[in-house]
Amino acid sequence: MNVVIDTNVWISALISQDGGARKVIRLALVDKISPQLSTALFLEYEDVMKRDKIINLCSLNRDEQQELFQAFLSTCKWNEIFYLWRPNLDDEGDNLLVELTVASNSKVIITDNKKDLESGELLFDFEVLTPKEFLERYKK
Repeated sequence: MNVVIDTNVWISALISQDGGARKVIRLALVDKISPQLSTALFLEYEDVMKRDKIINLCSLNRDEQQELFQAFLSTCKWNEIFYLWRPNLDDEGDNLLVELTVASNSKVIITDNKKDLESGELLFDFEVLTPKEFLERYKK
């Protein structure tokens, strides 16, 4: 199943010892889901991971974080975005998730920020679920 994993889920998986976000990333690492990636989302992952606050909250050292990130990236399918859906969401940064979801024909955006992603003017055929909701609905 193609899914788009929001940056907040990736970061939660890094800094939490357990929980839904970490379980979602595990599903990707064992090829149960197919995370979709674009250049914009990749750059956002990288940017947020490098923030001092995130580094300090993570139990992994920088090398271990990079190793895990590389393993996660190896499970991702890269997508080119040819059409920008503007304006759609109030937060411009969230539009990249919608564009990737449409371009990759994903069925789900997994995020802890549902409210912002459900406020769009344009309607598409995908779901916006928290990690917990995703795990409950698609028991793997």
